[in-house]
Amino acid sequence: MANPDVKPPLPAYDIDVKTLIIGAGACGMIAALAAHEAGQDVLVIEADALPSGSTALSAGLIPAASTRFQREAGIDDTPALFAADIQAKAHDENDPALVVALSGTSAQVIEWLADTHGLPFSVVTDFDYPGHSKRRMHGLPTRSGAELIDALRTRLETLEIPLICERRAVTLYADDAQITGARLVLPDGSFETVGCGRIVLACNGFGGNRDMVRAHMPQIETALWFGHDGNRGEAITWGEALDAKTQHLGAFQGHGNVAHPHGILITWATITQGGIQVNLEGHRFWNEAQGYSEAARAVLGQQDGVAWVIFDARIAAIARQFEDFKNAEAQGAVITAPDIESLAKACALPLAALRQSLAVRPSEGPDAFGRHWDTAALQAPFCAVKVTGALFHTQGGLEVAPDSALVRRNDGSLFENLYAAGGAACGVSGSGDSGYLSGNGLLAAMVLGYIAGRG
Repeated sequence: MANPDVKPPLPAYDIDVKTLIIGAGACGMIAALAAHEAGQDVLVIEADALPSGSTALSAGLIPAASTRFQREAGIDDTPALFAADIQAKAHDENDPALVVALSGTSAQVIEWLADTHGLPFSVVTDFDYPGHSKRRMHGLPTRSGAELIDALRTRLETLEIPLICERRAVTLYADDAQITGARLVLPDGSFETVGCGRIVLACNGFGGNRDMVRAHMPQIETALWFGHDGNRGEAITWGEALDAKTQHLGAFQGHGNVAHPHGILITWATITQGGIQVNLEGHRFWNEAQGYSEAARAVLGQQDGVAWVIFDARIAAIARQFEDFKNAEAQGAVITAPDIESLAKACALPLAALRQSLAVRPSEGPDAFGRHWDTAALQAPFCAVKVTGALFHTQGGLEVAPDSALVRRNDGSLFENLYAAGGAACGVSGSGDSGYLSGNGLLAAMVLGYIAGRG
């Protein structure tokens, strides 16, 4: 496979389009729908045999503020409150203009996808996500990213927007501030070239490139890679060759609640509704309320890089709205027990330590780890899943203008026709993992994809 590179423009290309979109995850397909609506001639290329990307591996939940779905559910939310939550979680490390653009446009995009393209969104109303002061997570009925991908692909097919799979872009052709086309490699190793008037990089980040992960985020290099293997960092490589500006390349979304060894995502509702995490000695080891991204490092820091998430039947009933959780139950990852003694035996945990971990819930104020408790105490029957920490996707990337998604160069100027969105662009998760607010990845994919597509 050829390494991604940048070359001077060709005198002619095999085919020519107005808008070339590289990547057919949620970001690329939303960009395609927006570009098509704007009257552009669009081509989407995808390296895989079928579109999936990191979106298909997620719960497919998108945060948005002040949507009609929230109002129908009695939730009073505003873009300003959403923006404040994003900045608070990221310790004010984000570009304020980008935060305003994402939070302020989120409702418009959700309602556009629902009204124009028929995606049946609803708000998650039965539990809270860490850092969100309002319930603003929007998802499709199965709460599955695969369902979101399928719905978007169906819309492209219905509108006859060209999507060609098994085409990986390996070369960009560029002249100063303008990209003139791309070179694609086909499954048989041959190449074809596409000329374009504008190009949208929707090829996500670099979590699947272990060398880049090691260079930019060594603290997570040993984690299970739970993202899409196609995320190899081409956008960053091309950007550096073009003297594009990058930002926060050490930022990432981790997750400390992936069933081990099953490799199935366990919803963080198991924690927010009152569950805990204990190590192999039965002891709690951190404030689980901080968030699932920072949980990855916390869990990996324990013996064997694993922990047990402990919850109860009440919480399990809430978690079953997620297809992943039902799959985990079907595969035997979820252990159930009628009492603490049986749970300790089934999980090979010291009974005294586990009993103590379940009992420490102050009636007021934080516990020894700083966690505040405002949920019901766990009650029999109990549930448990052995989990590990994982890297889901990177959050740093190419710096873009918030109002256009055009890529910025190191001298501060903008490329004339190079756009980046989703994981290819720098998101709003600050500089590390603790700045990740639930749903930030799909927020940037959705809104920046929409902005870039419209051009």
